[in-house]
Amino acid sequence: MANVEKSIDVDVPIRQAYDQWTQFESFPQFMNGVERITQLDDRHTHWVTKIGGVEREFDAEITEQHPDERVAWKSTDGEAKHAGVVTFHKISDNTTRVMVQLDWEPQGVVEKVGAAVGVDDRQISADVKRFKEFIESRGTETGAWRGDVPREG
Repeated sequence: MANVEKSIDVDVPIRQAYDQWTQFESFPQFMNGVERITQLDDRHTHWVTKIGGVEREFDAEITEQHPDERVAWKSTDGEAKHAGVVTFHKISDNTTRVMVQLDWEPQGVVEKVGAAVGVDDRQISADVKRFKEFIESRGTETGAWRGDVPREG
């Protein structure tokens, strides 16, 4: 299992950073390799990724979501086995620390070699930097979902 943890400070209020992160369908605008995400309902999304020329589709379930605090998810089917959590921390009224933790199971030789030499680490770093540029340059979030998804069990 591979793991990456990254954080970045964005110069927007916590609500704006959180609200933008809940707009999963906007991820292709700042996440390299994410072709499309479709929000199926409050808890479920369908992802299409293309990384290193390999296209994968999978479904993911939001396992926990609390406004302005955290969003956690895990894949539920498909080849891409992964889980993640993003937490939001108020630094000041206009600065938020966004912390991303991803765990995944590399598939095939290319992904296993990429994970071993840190390609995934660099990609996640670049993605969080693009999120910062995306949210700061817009001046506002593209939408918001303020619902709460309690952790099951």
